[in-house]
Amino acid sequence: MKNQSVLKLAVAGMIGAAYAVMAIFGSVFGLTFGPIQFRFSEALCLTPFLFPEAVGGLFVGCLIANIFSPYGLLDIVIGSLATLIAAWLTSRCRSRYLAALPPVVVNMVLVGGLLAFEQTGFTKAFMAAFWYNACSLAVSEAVVCYVLGLLLLKALEKTKYFRELQKKD
Repeated sequence: MKNQSVLKLAVAGMIGAAYAVMAIFGSVFGLTFGPIQFRFSEALCLTPFLFPEAVGGLFVGCLIANIFSPYGLLDIVIGSLATLIAAWLTSRCRSRYLAALPPVVVNMVLVGGLLAFEQTGFTKAFMAAFWYNACSLAVSEAVVCYVLGLLLLKALEKTKYFRELQKKD
């Protein structure tokens, strides 16, 4: 029983570390932050579908990555909470196709709002900026989650080592 807890903590840590490294690496190429972002690390947000313990790891990994955000403390808090909420919702999904939806919707709303606020404050232009950011984030997040994320899940399910670690339901 104790070994299972250590194993789950290690899995969460590896996923969180991979998220942070991939997001920080993507920022070098301008892919991680902004209204149009292809944060490849977001594909890992589907891992709670197989490994519920990944929720905490993803939150910490996103928190570390967002320390480097040009949007500062607001992104560290809201962006990281968006990943936590999306990961938790993903861990509750019964279908892998539905598992890709929470990261898309949560990031669209929370990060779209964060970016709109950073661009306009709460002025009359907020709603226009919100919808622009929300839609562009939804498209880029959907590409990452529904293409890379689903491919990742398929690969993890086919790998013997990861099959043995998956949640038993």
